[in-house]
Amino acid sequence: MALPKTVARTAPAQARRGQHPGISLAVIATTQLMVVLDITIVNIALPHISTALRFSPTSLSWVLNAYTLTFGGLLLLGGRIGDILGRRPTLIAGVLLFSFASLLGGLSTSSGMLLAARSLQGIGGAVASPTAFALIATNFKEGPARNRAFGVYSAVAGAGGAIGLLLGGILTSWLSWRWVLFVNVPIGLALALLAPLYINDSERHPGHFDLPGALSATIGMVSLVYGFIRAAQSGWTDTWTLTAFAVAVVLLALFLVIESRTEQPITPLRMFRNRNRWGSYVIMLCLAAAMFGIFFFMTQFIQDILGFSPIRAGLGFLPMSVAIILAAQISARFQVRVGARPFLLLGTVMITGGAFWITQLDVHSTYVGGVLGPTVIFGLGMGCIFVPVMLTAVSGVAPHEAGAATGLLNTMQQVGGSLGLAILVTVFATASRNATKAQLPHPNSNEVFVHGMTSAFEAAIAFTVLALLMALFVVRPAQAARGEATPVAEGTIQHG
Repeated sequence: MALPKTVARTAPAQARRGQHPGISLAVIATTQLMVVLDITIVNIALPHISTALRFSPTSLSWVLNAYTLTFGGLLLLGGRIGDILGRRPTLIAGVLLFSFASLLGGLSTSSGMLLAARSLQGIGGAVASPTAFALIATNFKEGPARNRAFGVYSAVAGAGGAIGLLLGGILTSWLSWRWVLFVNVPIGLALALLAPLYINDSERHPGHFDLPGALSATIGMVSLVYGFIRAAQSGWTDTWTLTAFAVAVVLLALFLVIESRTEQPITPLRMFRNRNRWGSYVIMLCLAAAMFGIFFFMTQFIQDILGFSPIRAGLGFLPMSVAIILAAQISARFQVRVGARPFLLLGTVMITGGAFWITQLDVHSTYVGGVLGPTVIFGLGMGCIFVPVMLTAVSGVAPHEAGAATGLLNTMQQVGGSLGLAILVTVFATASRNATKAQLPHPNSNEVFVHGMTSAFEAAIAFTVLALLMALFVVRPAQAARGEATPVAEGTIQHG
């Protein structure tokens, strides 16, 4: 969809009520919080959703994946839309679409209607999230002010998942599972009203939208995830499983061809020539793959095995939320003194240690003795890596590719989470079937579940180890590590 060649760059529009950094940051951070926590806020409500709308155990994962796949697959296009049409109006449009889809989801009367609404939510999130990230550069001067803003943004982005579990538990216990979706409606409307008042717009860059690239990437990833989930249900030799993998390979290969030949691709492949950038992308993808799976299974373990109510289960994740927030603030504050690499190494080591510790759970484990310690360690590790990964991944990009760069980083998180969850669900299903056969004729359902869950967590360690190897041997930020300011491209942080 090409824009006229005569279109010139448009000067950024100023906020109607002048400079209010605190309110601007609150609007941007709340937008990201709403989008991020929606990935996990439904986790606590999954048992209730399954009963109300008759999902099977394996199809239930699509309540999460329908959102994360469209979100992750279209983030790159969303960032590009913000570059071309202006980030403030794009943010408002994305927030309103997200709110409308949340309303439809809360009103769902069938599984198909809910999955359609979740997909629409993903589209709205894909439009809003990368523009919110890029608007920090428009509204905060380079240096300490922008670094502090990124610290707040990182804490919100990092803790959003765990906050979603807490809020989901409260809403499900006190009201209904439908309110984990309805809650977005008033928040989204408030953000849409406040954005033009307190957020400065960005300069608009003429260009076109790479729809073929966005569609081939999104459908290819959906097919890949479907292949794994189908394998968990019907086996690796099932016709539909093999077909899904074949379609995924063809479409993802087509995506690479499109991106290499398109004049203005949503994923400029030259971004991967920088070792720090592609290493950061791999770290984000791997850690998200582990994190999403751990959230998915731990919420069920705490409720079904430990017997916690939804609200108690949500409160059980509160220490991890606090750990993420504290570690993200410390990481942001000490970037200038010690650099990014120590935090990348420390974070990936802690996450790997937490993932290994959590594999020791069994049916006799308690919350304090088995859950609290590893989840706090995991949270501290995630908080440590968010700021350095973000700074390293988006540094050095051209102004007209700022949205694509931020979108690509977020895409790694969402696609990594979807793909990781699909792989871990497949491992869980296979291990559970084997445990059931071994215990016949009287299988213990709790023991079967825990065996499958810990097997999935063992697979998750492979993701965290790969992230650790990236931090050790690939990512070597220099100026970026110490936050030394260099000229900034609009919509990015440039630190060398």
